[in-house]
Amino acid sequence: MQRILTIIGARPQFIKASVVSKAIQAQAGIEETLLHTGQHFDANMSDVFFDQLGIPRPDVQLDIHGGSHGAMTGRMLEQIEVVILREKPDRVLVYGDTNSTLAGALAGAKLHVPVAHVEAGLRSFNMRMPEEINRILTDQVSDLLFCPTDTAVRNLEKEGFADKPAQVLKVGDVMQDAALFFAQRAVRPAGFPVELLSTDGHGLSRTEGKGEKSAANPFVLATLHRAENTDDPARLAGIVSALNSIHRDLAPVLLPLHPRTRGAMARQGLELLTHTIDPVGYFEMIWLLNHCDLVMTDSGGVQKEAFFFGKACVTMRDQTEWVELVEIGANELVGADGERIEQAATRHLGRRVKDDGELYGGGKASERIVGHLLQGVGA
Repeated sequence: MQRILTIIGARPQFIKASVVSKAIQAQAGIEETLLHTGQHFDANMSDVFFDQLGIPRPDVQLDIHGGSHGAMTGRMLEQIEVVILREKPDRVLVYGDTNSTLAGALAGAKLHVPVAHVEAGLRSFNMRMPEEINRILTDQVSDLLFCPTDTAVRNLEKEGFADKPAQVLKVGDVMQDAALFFAQRAVRPAGFPVELLSTDGHGLSRTEGKGEKSAANPFVLATLHRAENTDDPARLAGIVSALNSIHRDLAPVLLPLHPRTRGAMARQGLELLTHTIDPVGYFEMIWLLNHCDLVMTDSGGVQKEAFFFGKACVTMRDQTEWVELVEIGANELVGADGERIEQAATRHLGRRVKDDGELYGGGKASERIVGHLLQGVGA
């Protein structure tokens, strides 16, 4: 029996872990212990995901949040080390690029416990992003690198991983597994603007369950939370101005407002004139992605999820880890320039994109990951 210590701490990791944990449970030979660092502690951004996604409550809860990157990562490293010494896992499994990811990988590596990294090889090539530093360092100490795309594999090859004692494995993207698995459980979020709802239960080309109102009018789904935008006054002001103009002149904009963004806007005296709602759970986000007519975001995960649901995406960043979406024309990078943002929104509103099932693995990534974990090495 192989004992896996899975370390998660932030909202996207809950979703990724849910489908991999389901695949683990479907197989004999792996015993999983789930450790939640507590990095995301707001009930709307943490507990709701465990409830909705059917993930068992964590076996270990560290309740570490707040403080600087160094302070948070250091506290996590210290306490994860204690758990590893106590639980004696055969492998540590980490996801993505958060402080929880790096702390878990470092703790495992320093105690000579093999580390597997889901979403290995992603690069934005922007070292100002804390996530970029986290993902690079995590890859360096991992021995199983589960890459979602060919681009991720090539990135690691360029960094010399062919000559390192590590297995680089293209498995696909677990977020596509989750989107496909949970799509039928999507629900309209509370606070969805009534003026965007139909009265007959049908939208432009979308239907809900019997008697349920659906989105009728074209609308833009926006998310805005990256530190590179919220912590830069000029960038944040440019994006907010563009979203307000799009909302006024092109189509209604709906933005689930992240606490970091709300606080940054308040400090700058900025006002969003768009529709805003509280942060949403994963099933609500799936509903919004399925019903919107354009996605505008600075999130890495939402870029892909837009693609999974056939929607064009405008990314308000200067770089993206998901360069293949830009290459096929499903995603356009516009930075924080208000004019570019507005022009891209006008071009892409209502445009549909197609997924042939090959780009991100077709929903089989979790099965492949568990297969490799059972073997202990790449095959």
